[in-house]
Amino acid sequence: MTYDREKAVAYAKLWAQRRNPAYYDFNADGGDCTNFVSQCLYAGCGTMNYTNDTGWYYSSPDNRAAAWSGVEFLHRFLTTNKVGGPYAAEAPLEQAQPGDVIQLSFDGYVFGHSLLVVSAAPEILVATHSDDSFGRSLRSYHYQLARLLHIEGVRAG
Repeated sequence: MTYDREKAVAYAKLWAQRRNPAYYDFNADGGDCTNFVSQCLYAGCGTMNYTNDTGWYYSSPDNRAAAWSGVEFLHRFLTTNKVGGPYAAEAPLEQAQPGDVIQLSFDGYVFGHSLLVVSAAPEILVATHSDDSFGRSLRSYHYQLARLLHIEGVRAG
């Protein structure tokens, strides 16, 4: 299956500055960035993975995979997913495309923020929640490490 990058970016544009009422807002629970990025990914792929413990899905705040709203869990899911839903590979930032995911580490050790690439040329622009923005320059962040998760496709569930 193909990943529709345009749909993912269109979703980000629609919801970056507000909240989709179909999803819980995790701002008061540590941040909403990965939840928002997962929503964007879902808009671009249309397939969730309901595998216990290792899947990627959202039904409610109390019935969701850790990968839906957790930075490290999303990384693990995207880079190891062999069953259903989106899958990705780490790549250099220079290879970013709209619809890809960037995760940032502010301390150089722990990755704690997820962003969706909305434009890659002439510079990388992103969308995110927690510090709500759309079209923000990646260069405006003060981070130690960044990793690009290039979405390679979608596996049927």
